[in-house]
Amino acid sequence: MSYTLESGKSKPKARFSTRLPNGDYLQIAVWAGKTDPAAEVVNVQVRHMADDGEWMTAGKLAVYRAKDGSYTQLPDRPPATASKTLSKQLDPTEPSAEPD
Repeated sequence: MSYTLESGKSKPKARFSTRLPNGDYLQIAVWAGKTDPAAEVVNVQVRHMADDGEWMTAGKLAVYRAKDGSYTQLPDRPPATASKTLSKQLDPTEPSAEPD
């Protein structure tokens, strides 16, 4: 398992990653809220190597924690059009620079 604590607007407040027994990566990142820095977005994803040798996001979940402590699941965002190209460049052990 790996973890990083970071500060700054374009980096997560914290992120953790571990390799699963089947070779996939389970990742979690905690981001400061964009409009309310006291809020947080928790992003969880599983990365899987496809048959063509490219890493893909097999599943993801994003949860918003408001400053009052309430939690809301965020709707799933469709992948960017360049996600297949970007997946070649992404190291599955390093979460993406922005929440999905």
